[in-house]
Amino acid sequence: MKSKRQLQKENTRKKILETAYQIYAEQGFSATTAVIAKEARVSHGTIFVHFPSLDELLCCLIQDFGDVLGSEIHRLAETKDNIEELLKAHLDVLARYEKFYIRLIAERSLLPEEAQLTFSNIQSIAAYHFNKVIERESSTIKNLPVHLLFNTWMGLIHYYLLNKDLFSPDAPVLERYGPELMETFLELMKK
Repeated sequence: MKSKRQLQKENTRKKILETAYQIYAEQGFSATTAVIAKEARVSHGTIFVHFPSLDELLCCLIQDFGDVLGSEIHRLAETKDNIEELLKAHLDVLARYEKFYIRLIAERSLLPEEAQLTFSNIQSIAAYHFNKVIERESSTIKNLPVHLLFNTWMGLIHYYLLNKDLFSPDAPVLERYGPELMETFLELMKK
């Protein structure tokens, strides 16, 4: 059983991460740790007790996002043979983190190298599970290279997210266009 101090420490770390999601989603990755500390209502030094550097905070934050996305996609890829369910799960996770994910794909090149590698690993995990489901469903999918199918899917999502101001300035893009993007992509890839 965890002590009261251990639980408090875990809760503070969680609060810092949740606040960092919000701040980076709103202000971008140039936002300072002082802003995060103020919004999380912790001292600036407390951030560095939990995350020794800004790079560490960014890597942990992106890894946390990747863990959520990866576990959901993994669960579905292992239990379902249906590409529609996998794509829907992918959209659902991205929709929950839409503002943060838009910043992540728009500002990825500004992140520390380790955080960029973490993002690449997230995409690799999604591609791996996408590939597994496509292989099981190969009789219904056009004979196209799987990497092109996956990259087309990601390109479609990223295009709409990065152009949110054109497509859905006042509402979440994936809420508004997610089902249509999925249906169109499935029509393009199915025999």
